[in-house]
Amino acid sequence: MAAGEIAELESALGHQFRDPRLLLRALTHSSRIPERESGDPAEDNEKLEFLGDAVLELLVSEELVRVFPGWGEGKLSKSRARLVNAAALSLAAQRLGLGRHLRLGKGEEKTGGRSKPALLADAYEAVIAAIYLDSGLEAARGFVNRSLVEGAMAVEAERLGRTDHKSALQELLQSRGMAPGSYHIVEETGPDHQKMFRVEVRIAGNITAVGAGKTKKEAEQLAAVAALNILGAEGL
Repeated sequence: MAAGEIAELESALGHQFRDPRLLLRALTHSSRIPERESGDPAEDNEKLEFLGDAVLELLVSEELVRVFPGWGEGKLSKSRARLVNAAALSLAAQRLGLGRHLRLGKGEEKTGGRSKPALLADAYEAVIAAIYLDSGLEAARGFVNRSLVEGAMAVEAERLGRTDHKSALQELLQSRGMAPGSYHIVEETGPDHQKMFRVEVRIAGNITAVGAGKTKKEAEQLAAVAALNILGAEGL
């Protein structure tokens, strides 16, 4: 892998490697080893994948417990399983462009290995391990949050099992003797096939919270989340 290609990938990952050999190994599939060329790693990425899987599970578990303090073990486990399944990891790998940089054998190359979900998911986990070994847990945490967790928490909050935040907000306001919040679209941006909506929820005339999403419903739910945080009910 040329220096320019390494720099391009490091930019996408948001991490500059002290030891670029770790990155090369993370991208080396077992099919490449019998055909390896000068400069290729002597080992494939399977051990890194094993380690990356463990690091990923720890970091996602930690983040779920932090963000959803009221959840029990069962709900946390189900949500973690959805976040770290092979489909989710392969999509994260695609967003990072890992497929273009995989080191494959000729047979795997011919059968479309660069776009195989299983290979991409494995490579993503191996990259986590490479970053962990290169710079420690904090660096791995930053990468996982940027590339996987943050988007899932914001965009897929309902899919991860959160309650209906609009209803939770209304119930909280009623319990405090306050009038229901009112929702208003304050901005629409983007083309029709890729709209983004910005919604305000106004409470008691002097509390305003904002949410943004790909649908009006999603934006309203995230505005309600913001309002619950303002009102000191983050755990609802």
